Amino acid sequence: MAARRGVGMRLPGSGDAGSSSSGVGGDSGGPRSPTNGAARSPGQQGGTPFSNFRKIVDPSGRLNFAQKAVLHADGVDFSSGASFKIKMDDFELFEELGKGNYGTVQKVLHRPTGVEMALKEIRLELDDSKLKTIVTELDILHRAVSPWIIEFYGAFFVESCVYLCMQFMNAGSLDFFAGCDVPELVLARITKSIVAGLKFLKDELRIMHRDVKPTNVLLNTAGQVRLCDFGVSGQLDRSLAKTNIGCQSYMAPERIKGESQGAVISYSAASDVWSLGLTVIETAVGHYPYPPETYSNVFAQLTAIVHGEAPTLPDSYSDAAHAFVESCLQKDAARRPTYQQLLDSEWLRDDDKREVDMAGWIATSLEYRKTHPKIQAPALA
Repeated sequence: MAARRGVGMRLPGSGDAGSSSSGVGGDSGGPRSPTNGAARSPGQQGGTPFSNFRKIVDPSGRLNFAQKAVLHADGVDFSSGASFKIKMDDFELFEELGKGNYGTVQKVLHRPTGVEMALKEIRLELDDSKLKTIVTELDILHRAVSPWIIEFYGAFFVESCVYLCMQFMNAGSLDFFAGCDVPELVLARITKSIVAGLKFLKDELRIMHRDVKPTNVLLNTAGQVRLCDFGVSGQLDRSLAKTNIGCQSYMAPERIKGESQGAVISYSAASDVWSLGLTVIETAVGHYPYPPETYSNVFAQLTAIVHGEAPTLPDSYSDAAHAFVESCLQKDAARRPTYQQLLDSEWLRDDDKREVDMAGWIATSLEYRKTHPKIQAPALA
């Protein structure tokens, strides 16, 4: 595994179950066809694109990120010594996979290797928070070598756009499967994968994800389940984070309280455990656990999250599954279990010993969705 972090693009080996179809999702980022040109940035409104970026873009067009990484048209060089050589001319572009506030994500074929990838384009803007988002995701992706984290193949910078090359997960995100018939063993395997990924981020990289939700969990037809979208992740300071960033609808009560009071409140990885609990329920029932149509407005909905009774799994799931979710959705963050305790829970502790046909379930669910399209509904009222 360590060898895959060497100089050059890191690609899946021939023995990797997901190597024939690897890819990415999430809410932000994405690419643009070279024939269309790069996205227009704010810098183009008042002079040349680079003139407004001179503090981070040198005259040769190299993008320098806070002493952590240098991006250019032929790849990225990290301060750690790792380099990934990849460029736009290497790709054949296919369909758009998603679009968000920062740009688009497009399916591509890396012609030199024959590997399908997800190319995420991020339009560069003179905004400190956005620049931090880009460098945070780059920094985490190139260090996060784990079976539960999306793979990173490289990055490059062209005409005011940053491009991230990542594993293409060809079955899409977990929200697409939410509401399909989800057997308990399948739900447990998905949950175990998410917990293992979050534990890796915390233990190995000292990172909180801070945006755990179904759209940031990806699957492929080989049955793999991986976390993605680390742009809002935060470094842990003695296991505490001190900024409120993420999707409000999946935020833990303590984070919502902090935002409502206009205060920056320290909170721990237990906040991601709350988001995990909501994600598990949504996967099982097919909709956000606090349906916006049942509340008069968003304030009533957020009040229910902070003060109301926590949602539960359907009765068809076992007592062990119910106990697991209940432990995640404790209003008192101090009472929520650690990732290790979750892995040791009655519901997950024997998961590795179970035969779970994830690939078969994914194939069946993809067929089901052809005749039962997913209806997208907002999470907030």
